[in-house]
Amino acid sequence: MKAFVLRSYGSPDHLDLTDVATPVPAPGEVLVRVRATSVNPYDWHGMRGEPRVARLMPGGMGLRPPEACILGCDVAGQVEAVGPAVTEFHPGDDVFALLEGGGFGEYVSVPELLLARKPRNLSYEQAAAVPMAGITALLGLREAGRAEPGQKVLVNGASGGVGTFALQIARALGATADAVCSQANADLARSLGATEVIDYTREDFTRSGRTYDILLDIAGGHQVFACRRVLARRGTLVVIGGPAGRWLQPAGHVFAVLAMGALVPQRITLADTVSCKAKKQLLMALTTLIEDGKVTPVIDRQYPFHDIAEAVGYSERGHVPGKVIVTV
Repeated sequence: MKAFVLRSYGSPDHLDLTDVATPVPAPGEVLVRVRATSVNPYDWHGMRGEPRVARLMPGGMGLRPPEACILGCDVAGQVEAVGPAVTEFHPGDDVFALLEGGGFGEYVSVPELLLARKPRNLSYEQAAAVPMAGITALLGLREAGRAEPGQKVLVNGASGGVGTFALQIARALGATADAVCSQANADLARSLGATEVIDYTREDFTRSGRTYDILLDIAGGHQVFACRRVLARRGTLVVIGGPAGRWLQPAGHVFAVLAMGALVPQRITLADTVSCKAKKQLLMALTTLIEDGKVTPVIDRQYPFHDIAEAVGYSERGHVPGKVIVTV
């Protein structure tokens, strides 16, 4: 099969289109013909091996990428074959999944426990926009934020992949949401359910005078004591990410915010990683919201498979409204 292989950390030019062996599904695994994938910060952080501190951490990136490293954590496609002991899926089924990698290839072998049926009302390209961003938003609001009907939510970084899902999910959970994004994306944010839009280029949202039950901090850029100004007395700050850097960020920002949590009365938490079973359950929950018409993926640009390097470069430059998709 064809795949983009990362042999050393670096720019998108280090993604090498080459022939590799098609995976053979092991017991409990499903071979998926990838029809579409998307580009996430997770992918281009892995491509560059950044933040570099992660190369030294136990279970981290390592000093060099794994041999024949294929990036791409979002996958949508069709079941090509199943391994022994697979009972839920059959060849021809439309599926999607959140993986650690493999989406930048024509085929990928996926544990059955990670795989979910693709929403019936989405194309492969739309479905590929969902897993990483949708799961992160749902985790941040429902699990970490414990959002309830009637609560007020502020989404900092509302026009990106996670943010566009978060605005819709907040509304689906019965909350009201305000958005922090640029004026260029204000209409998009309002169309997704934002009640008010704060233009971060003109106004510091931490000094807006408004208070919220949940601050979903995707963009980062503010210290925890500044964020406290917009939180209710028993509000919750959910940290998703922060400004990227070569050596420490966004990990340094996340760790610093969590360390300060012991000093303030509000809850400060992360949208934590989850087990294979939980990922599947979250995908199924997202599928219900999507098929009920409550959530729709937002796609900014779509690229053909051979232009993956260009797609990654565009995503890496930042300020993408919604998701960048690759058709395989």
